[in-house]
Amino acid sequence: MQRTRVSVALLIIVVLGGMLLVNAPATSQQAQSARNRVLEHNARADLGLVRAAAKRQRVSGGVVVSYLEATGRGTAAGGVAPAAPAAPAAGGTVGCPNVFAGAFPNRRVNQDCSFRRQAEEVVAVNPTNINNLVAGQNDSRIGFNHCGYDWSFNKGSSWGDLIPPFWQFLQSGERTADACSDPTATFDSVGNVYVGGVLFNLASAHSSFVVAKSNAPNGGSFYHSPLSTFATAPLGVVADSNDPLIFHDKEFIVADATASSPKANYVYGTWTLFDFNVGAGLGQKSPIYFSQSTDGGATWSPGVEISGRNPALCTAFSNTPGDPSRCDQDQGSHPIVGPDGTIYVVFGNGNTPTLGINQVLFVKCGPAADCRNGKSWSTPTKVGDLVGTHPLGPDPATGCPAFRQCIPPNGYRAPEFTGMSISADPTNLSRLFVSWWDTRNIGANCDFDGGTLGSAVTAVPPCDTDIFLSISTNGGATWGAAINISDAAGNDNNSSQWQGWSAVAPNGTLYIAYYDRKYGNCEFTGCHDITLAHRTPTGALIYHRITTASMPNLLPSNNPFQAGFLGDYMWVATDSQNKAHIVWADTRGRLGTVEEDIYYARFPN
Repeated sequence: MQRTRVSVALLIIVVLGGMLLVNAPATSQQAQSARNRVLEHNARADLGLVRAAAKRQRVSGGVVVSYLEATGRGTAAGGVAPAAPAAPAAGGTVGCPNVFAGAFPNRRVNQDCSFRRQAEEVVAVNPTNINNLVAGQNDSRIGFNHCGYDWSFNKGSSWGDLIPPFWQFLQSGERTADACSDPTATFDSVGNVYVGGVLFNLASAHSSFVVAKSNAPNGGSFYHSPLSTFATAPLGVVADSNDPLIFHDKEFIVADATASSPKANYVYGTWTLFDFNVGAGLGQKSPIYFSQSTDGGATWSPGVEISGRNPALCTAFSNTPGDPSRCDQDQGSHPIVGPDGTIYVVFGNGNTPTLGINQVLFVKCGPAADCRNGKSWSTPTKVGDLVGTHPLGPDPATGCPAFRQCIPPNGYRAPEFTGMSISADPTNLSRLFVSWWDTRNIGANCDFDGGTLGSAVTAVPPCDTDIFLSISTNGGATWGAAINISDAAGNDNNSSQWQGWSAVAPNGTLYIAYYDRKYGNCEFTGCHDITLAHRTPTGALIYHRITTASMPNLLPSNNPFQAGFLGDYMWVATDSQNKAHIVWADTRGRLGTVEEDIYYARFPN
């Protein structure tokens, strides 16, 4: 693939109406070459200047959105301006709390009073104190995507929030980062909490994956170096590069929170390593990498590739020299730790021959194995097909970006590769659950035609996308047929359900929450809700509408600064009382606005 160079910006930062804008005059060829070419290629694809090759994976939405916005290439200004924030009531909480009352109260998590985007969220529960929750989101209050984290000590009834000490970290020992994306959080067995993010720069090649810590019993109320409560540096560094052809993306961390595990309190990270250093085939590979810390996040083992090879599954588009069976076109890994210390990872893979038909793959590393060695990881097994045939932008009316797939009438980029999760049943060490969403039932009115993805402009709802579940009863060696969770309700009205997340409770109850357009006329207007599918240990499915009212469709006409992005994932966590804790990006703004904030609900309340 021919790579096109563009001039790098001299960033002239101005503040206009509370939003960060950037002008970008041309500079020298030397400055131009310093920019990260992985990021620049993905940005140009979103702008419709280049078309990415089929099966070539994409950098996560949060990264690309902030990169475009901060380089002056985001959504055009215009539309309805938000009202000024109201002053807090006398004696009230400092910040901007909000609750939508209902059977499951929807509580606002982020507490800044600005109208900046918060999206792409995570939540974790302290195993030593279920009143203590930590959440995170892509947070734009100090610039586009700087990662924000939140804490609660009363089961989510009220929240405090903060920006982590990521901005003192010198990437490759040279400079601080411009942005952070893909927030992640986890507790260990003694109540320490760890948070991480992908740090990157706009006009240089730097890309990093870093971790900060909040010692028990601080519970996420502030973060510091893993070495000292009284210092914010050094951070834990999982990966750090200054190569314009390398980008670290879509990272998640998880701690072994079982006190009896042989590796109790180890902390693990997985991520996608985008590598443009390979010139043949797609001109890119993006395998899944793994690293671990055995000293509370202070130091991390060298990253190893764990997505592996399988000649029966990975049959096309390998870009690893000399290895045509390498599973190296990956994105969206999710790691968990089973009760016995086994590490399980699920991810999306595109090493398949057919456009739009990809696969969900699974690998694991046992509790007695040295997981720092790539050979300790199992050969990938297939969980199920991952079908991504929803139409392509651009659609100016909805904000769907160029060459990104959306589900009309919503303009949110909707990457099926980053909406999958895995859970391990504590009541049966052999039973695993994987949930994902895809478009196999989308319908000809929204599907592709003749091998080419359709247009978001001409697609006509209903666009039936669904949430799927596969179960393994033998530790992931084989997987059962995909169960259509959203259609099992019997009343989805051929509507769209997407971007789900799952977690299993100590008693074996599985919870899957997802965005849902089945309520009212939302399939045709683009409003949406959160539904929770509650699978009992006997296999019965019960459904609950978690949102107290539908969220309005976010469009250029009602919020031009945030249209086109709702995040790449939401999150569900469980506690020792078998309750589900759910966080999502919600567009029901304050004072009649339409804008993105993070909301939380608990089931049962």
